[in-house]
Amino acid sequence: MKLSEFIALPEDHKRSAVLTQGVVVAKRYQVGKTVFLYQLDDLYIETYCCVKSKEIDEYRAFQDPKHLTPYLNAINIDHLLN
Repeated sequence: MKLSEFIALPEDHKRSAVLTQGVVVAKRYQVGKTVFLYQLDDLYIETYCCVKSKEIDEYRAFQDPKHLTPYLNAINIDHLLN
């Protein structure tokens, strides 16, 4: 799926695509939100989920790896350096 195709999808189709075709690769927390990072084809998609309602409030799709920085900083690679 292309980035433009995902962006053009209605919200219910985005949810279906992410949950059925995407692979969860990371998770992080913000105030009141849990952010899940999915990979779907050559896209990365963040789902911003409300902690209270457990519903997805927002989708952010991207291809540029520079947006992965918040996730990369959380990966411990110390065992690889020894």
